[in-house]
Amino acid sequence: MQKEKILSDQEIEILQEMMNISFGKSAADLADVIDTHVVLSVPFIRIMQVPELPTYFKEHVKEFKTVSVIEQKFMGRFKGDALLVFSSGAGRELIKMLHQETRAGFESDPIDILERETLMEVGNILIGACVGKLAELLKDVVTYTPPAIVVERNYDHAVSVTRYDPNDTAIVLKTDFSFDDGDVSGSLLLITSNDSVSWMKEALRLFIEQYE
Repeated sequence: MQKEKILSDQEIEILQEMMNISFGKSAADLADVIDTHVVLSVPFIRIMQVPELPTYFKEHVKEFKTVSVIEQKFMGRFKGDALLVFSSGAGRELIKMLHQETRAGFESDPIDILERETLMEVGNILIGACVGKLAELLKDVVTYTPPAIVVERNYDHAVSVTRYDPNDTAIVLKTDFSFDDGDVSGSLLLITSNDSVSWMKEALRLFIEQYE
């Protein structure tokens, strides 16, 4: 299988534990802003080639008529693209949660502007905290480009893989999240280069050696 050629079962197990820690950090950071508990499922890791992404993406978001996507590039030894995919209506739901005490601003500003700004704010927190913590655990430091966003797009057209090298590897790191005071779910996908995968294997080896 492709997965076994790229990362061993032990490497995937360690990476999944790192993702547990990283998602926990992003959930805690977001809870500080929204002031509500964020519930995360255990991260699921799957490794595939870029041409397989559209099929995988459709299979995992087909229950939503539309999705909103925040994309942000991260650069370091660990480099690639982070895609944060939110379920239909997430922007409006997050607006309600973030603006509970500022209803006047919520009612006077155009909803599309507020929706984009809110999704960007939440996306910055989730991507920055999660990718940053993962890089830290792997002994790396990353920087980010400004995020790009599409709001309420049909899932068939929300993510395009044409700008990625078809020979590149995608490590799909997926978690479902929800809030005690709202109904929002989503997935985080990291698309990396083969160079980053090679570096990651070495970083995981060094990490494992610390405990042997």
